[in-house]
Amino acid sequence: MGNPSKLNPVEYKILIQLDEVEKVTEGGIIIPMSAADKRQMEQVIATIIAIGGNSFEDFKKPIPKVGDRVYVAKFAGYEVNGADGEKYKLVNDKDVAAVIGD
Repeated sequence: MGNPSKLNPVEYKILIQLDEVEKVTEGGIIIPMSAADKRQMEQVIATIIAIGGNSFEDFKKPIPKVGDRVYVAKFAGYEVNGADGEKYKLVNDKDVAAVIGD
């Protein structure tokens, strides 16, 4: 998968990218930017991009890894811009609530 952001978290931090929020409803209604921004803030599904060296050392299985899709705490972490121009979030490993998968 690689890390196009060029951001490398340290200690217990992980770098995630939130799923894109739809800007048009299934019925074709365009969602205003302010509402779309609010929905993005509430989004809790993300993909792990990079993991700090001490992350998840206290976790039992399943241990999240780069590329996993996860649920994270709604207001966790802070937004950062990657070298690729994309927006990411840096969150603590404890903010991961569940790994989405098999």
